[in-house]
Amino acid sequence: MGRAKKVVLAYSGGVDTSVCIPYLKHEWGVDEVIAFAADLGQGDELEPIRLKALDAGASQSLVGDLIEPFVEEFALPAIRANALYEGRYPLSTALARPLIARSLVEVAREVGADAVAHGCTGKGNDQVRFDVAIASLAPHLKVLSPAREWRMSREEAIDYGERFGIPAPVSKKSPYSIDLNLLGRSIEAGPLEDPMVAPPEEVFAMTASVDASPAQAQEIEIAFDAGNPVAIDGVRLDPVDLIKEANRLAGEHGFGRLDIIENRVVGIKSREIYETPGLLLLIRAHQELESLTLAADVLRSKRQLEMQWADLVYQGLWFTPLKDALDGFMDRTQSHVNGLVRIRLHKGNATMIGRSSSTNSLYLPDMATYGSKDNFDHSAAEGFIYIWGLPSRLWAAARRD
Repeated sequence: MGRAKKVVLAYSGGVDTSVCIPYLKHEWGVDEVIAFAADLGQGDELEPIRLKALDAGASQSLVGDLIEPFVEEFALPAIRANALYEGRYPLSTALARPLIARSLVEVAREVGADAVAHGCTGKGNDQVRFDVAIASLAPHLKVLSPAREWRMSREEAIDYGERFGIPAPVSKKSPYSIDLNLLGRSIEAGPLEDPMVAPPEEVFAMTASVDASPAQAQEIEIAFDAGNPVAIDGVRLDPVDLIKEANRLAGEHGFGRLDIIENRVVGIKSREIYETPGLLLLIRAHQELESLTLAADVLRSKRQLEMQWADLVYQGLWFTPLKDALDGFMDRTQSHVNGLVRIRLHKGNATMIGRSSSTNSLYLPDMATYGSKDNFDHSAAEGFIYIWGLPSRLWAAARRD
């Protein structure tokens, strides 16, 4: 395909992406590297990161404020889809990748770049997510991945960067690899690679330990409108502030820690530690409200498609026809998901203790009650059971013959 001349690099300020800048220029002959850092609500001061890219040799260093689209276009659909990869992980890291990929393509078009690059390794999930998303959005762009080919250890990468004046952001002995955004943190590597080693308290930052969480339980109410969370304890919040408040409440009570043996896209298993307090809390509450407002057959079908939706996102297939079709199904089911869910937070648990919907509840007290107001026609049950069980009786009779 020929040598790339102008490259837009997904830049985080970490070891790999910092080293990518001189590596692209000196080893692969790239004329110009433009760094792009995404503000996803990780709380970092991005100005030093922007300046670090310039010091590392980038011709331009850009920062994109992606917090609102991250929540509105990626987090909210995930909540509506109850997206839990393998039934557990709420995709806090995976959801950010298609947004970053889309932004890289947009910047590449603006500056006239002929390639984009990232610092993903050859055995991780993110390389798949970036490569496939970029190919879906701009198949003409080259996608460069130096860290997939340079075969340097972390220590060797740090040494390479130091040759070009790039200071290591952490000690060479730092054991953990951490990814952070508004929706959560992922922690891996170091002693965590042994699945029998309990994660030390030092790896957590968004959630309190069970011991340090309040002794007193706290009850909260989350309101939903068309499947989207819109208020906590009666206070309406914009989507970004609502995620922040959910993080705060759940995190204070130690809810949202996950320790998972995860099946990666590339075929290996990995041990991952996640903190996703707010996102997991909102998904659990949303599931509870759906149990009240969705018809049984819709609910069962949606549960199956939710697994497929989560798989597609985890596997980097956000910009695909199947994902788009599943979005249509998810959105169509949400018009009646309106109401309140009451939750008790206490010592690492979020217990659903109440749910209501004034306009869309399918729970009818006069049909469910065993009291004097019972309007269920008990006499109809016998005929129903006869018809319902008829195939079983016919099968049994044939067996006897």
